[in-house]
Amino acid sequence: MTAIDTIMRTAPVIPVLTVEEVAHALPIAEALVRGGLPVLEVTMRTPVALDVIREMKQVPGAIVGAGTVLNPRDLDQAIAAGAEFIVSPGLTPSLGQAAVASGVPFLPGTTNAADIMLGLDLGLTRFKFFPAATSGGLPALKALAAPFHMVRFCPTGGISAATAKDWLAEPAVLCVGGSWLVPKGEPDHAAIEAAAREAAGLAR
Repeated sequence: MTAIDTIMRTAPVIPVLTVEEVAHALPIAEALVRGGLPVLEVTMRTPVALDVIREMKQVPGAIVGAGTVLNPRDLDQAIAAGAEFIVSPGLTPSLGQAAVASGVPFLPGTTNAADIMLGLDLGLTRFKFFPAATSGGLPALKALAAPFHMVRFCPTGGISAATAKDWLAEPAVLCVGGSWLVPKGEPDHAAIEAAAREAAGLAR
């Protein structure tokens, strides 16, 4: 079992977090971990993302990774900030080779057979299916999973609390990525913990 496989099996949902203020990082991470979702993906979409990763890593039990990693420079910055895994929206040879060489657990994005084959050539068998809802949804993922029996997915993008269970019922899916757990704006810690608790209880 690979390190990224272990991370994907830790909880049924990986919160996908775009945090605008560093001050929100600790309370959001604490609420999610209390609710049973310890694997946290911090997207590199804000100027404070690296600081958010550093802050969230202070929470006991949290496994903090970086998402929206686009190139080797992003990869190096995320690893330097302490990211324990890396997620990208797609897969390029330069990023894939750099991630594999670094040894960091890596979850590249894909929606097609060619990118899966590129990943397999690099020794990767775990992928993010992204954007899931607008790339053919569950039927498309099932169609991709059929010829690639060794591959497992984390669908992300357009998945909600209502639809997550349908994705998780697919054997090729180990977990889903969810941005619904932490809405934009001032975080409501009680609501975040309650949403996390509900998500953590989803069957796989």
